[in-house]
Amino acid sequence: MSQQVGRVDTLFLHQTGENYLVVVERDGERVFRAVLELKETNAGPRPAKFRVKRGSSDDPRDPSQFVELARRASRIRISQQTAPSAREELKEMLDGYQLEAVAVRTCRYCASSGRYSPITEETAIKADRDHICPDCAKRELERELDFSGAGSLTGAAQDRLEDLLLETKDLDRIENLLKGGLDPDLTRFDTVSATTDDIDLVSTSTLDLHPKLQNLTEDRFDTLLPVQSLSVDNGLFEGRDQLVVSATATGKTLVGELAGIDRALKGEGKLLFLVPLVALANQKHEDFEDRYGDLVDVTIRVGASRINDDGNRFDPGADVIVGTYEGIDHALRTGKDLGDIGTVVIDEVHTLKEGERGHRLDGMISRLKYYCENRAKRRDSYGGAQWVYLSATVGNPEVLARSLEATLIEFEERPVPIERHVTFADGREKPEIADKLVKREFDTKSSKGYRGQTIIFTNSRRRCHEISRKLQYSSAPYHAGLDYGQRKRVERQFGDQDLAAVVTTAALAAGVDFPASQVVFDSLAMGIEWLSVQEFEQMLGRAGRPDYHDKGKVYVLVEPDCVYHNTMEMTEDEVAFKLLKGEMEDVMTVYDESAAAEETLANIIVAGKRAKRLNDRMLGDVPTKHAVGKLLEWDFIDGFEPTPLGRAVARHFLSPTDAFRILDNIRNGVEPYDIVADMELADEER
Repeated sequence: MSQQVGRVDTLFLHQTGENYLVVVERDGERVFRAVLELKETNAGPRPAKFRVKRGSSDDPRDPSQFVELARRASRIRISQQTAPSAREELKEMLDGYQLEAVAVRTCRYCASSGRYSPITEETAIKADRDHICPDCAKRELERELDFSGAGSLTGAAQDRLEDLLLETKDLDRIENLLKGGLDPDLTRFDTVSATTDDIDLVSTSTLDLHPKLQNLTEDRFDTLLPVQSLSVDNGLFEGRDQLVVSATATGKTLVGELAGIDRALKGEGKLLFLVPLVALANQKHEDFEDRYGDLVDVTIRVGASRINDDGNRFDPGADVIVGTYEGIDHALRTGKDLGDIGTVVIDEVHTLKEGERGHRLDGMISRLKYYCENRAKRRDSYGGAQWVYLSATVGNPEVLARSLEATLIEFEERPVPIERHVTFADGREKPEIADKLVKREFDTKSSKGYRGQTIIFTNSRRRCHEISRKLQYSSAPYHAGLDYGQRKRVERQFGDQDLAAVVTTAALAAGVDFPASQVVFDSLAMGIEWLSVQEFEQMLGRAGRPDYHDKGKVYVLVEPDCVYHNTMEMTEDEVAFKLLKGEMEDVMTVYDESAAAEETLANIIVAGKRAKRLNDRMLGDVPTKHAVGKLLEWDFIDGFEPTPLGRAVARHFLSPTDAFRILDNIRNGVEPYDIVADMELADEER
């Protein structure tokens, strides 16, 4: 046998019951393994039996062959896991042949499988009461995942756990993390440091505002915040259009407010303050009423997915109109007179990159600019509107500013540091983990005297209520399905620190204005779509306010191998690390045939034959010729005039697909309530 084996680098011995496992290696590869049985003789312990392992069978050999192999070995190693008495027996046997052996620390799992795997202080990983090698630890981790029913982790999530395994050298701690453990040393992914830029702050006493606004501003602040100071220094009060990009809670909203209220008081046109969601418009409307109601008339113009134009609460003659994008666009599509507009503030302008809402915002901006320009031509005393675009998250701010023909005001300061944490849990376990986090946070106070409060983001209204019911401390669901009074009550209770947590949908993340110290992601989806990096950053930016908290905390609860709809190509663990490591996507509007036709139809209704000019100034590339051809084919227009069908489609923000679905149902005699139900189901499927 020795001739067949050739050179022997390592001969490894490990106790297995009453006998010893023998592993022979050459060039780091196992040549074979065998079982050695010793016997006691007058000369001391000697080989009694030597059996080479071949699969599940043993091949008995002459015991002298073991001695010959041992003499040929460059080194002989004995596992430290071998009992002390057995180690002494082996050493005595080897001494009889004038052979030396060294006891080494080895991986028990490897030794049991017939592999020689030495481990050191640097590589040994604790597993239960033993220590094993990194490869075995990784395999045990995979078994734990399979056992839990979560399947194998993918990509970055697997890398993350393996890095933690090597860092902590403790398999039990990592397995606990997979069960929703909240050991902060393990869950902490990174800390985003607080940053401060050296900006010369503008004193409010130096502002040249309308006297009423000047007095109000000086009563509120001695100096402007950095982003506000940058905006003023770069022509805010000279009427310059601006794109203001700055993190949540840095004060960028006041930039639009000051410019718009000042111009309104000076008789230079009203302020339009536009947001993407009805709930945000209601919140902002109340803020304006409270803050500026004694100086100006404030009204609201909102629109849901199916516009209900009953005119309630809307006063087109007001000095300030707070509205949703769709609410103002509906006014344009239906020929409403909005009066002289002095300032347009587009909050959350990164919405331009979103699927359906993106092209509608792009079209609305173009139509509103056309309205303002036409108004200026008809009225020499009206100089047109100033445009202020606001966003916390933009991947290509320079490009977007050029496209919007606006001066870029970019301020990257983060007022407080944010700790970002990741832990893993089954969807059923997530509410329990959220409960622990909420309690832990609410039981602490900041140096400023505020208790820690939590926003939990999830992906459905039903899930909001489910999680809120399972939280032991005071909490409330908060979503667009609640009426205005219910939402205001939750906002007030949270502001008074009567609630430890609110559970809200990702859809409301853009403007949820709760002074929370902690954000918990129960889900990384918005409906049946994964969050984008922009949306994720926007949401986690809600953690930590400089006037309330010393730091913010973000917890991402990840369910391995999870998807929320069969159309989702990635799993939640893949998405989690893509978002945590990701860079902001560029803000751009992409047009397919349906979107191009919808916006072209709206532009024709507003501008007739000049619709091409409106298409050309939009951010996205709109194929006007093809879109017009389709509108003619579908009988939505006659020449450059909308047909009654076309007007109805545009008035109700219907895509061509929706319009044809309704028409088919009508022609087939489907009841109106059934048509509405069909539309709602179609919306949910999208």
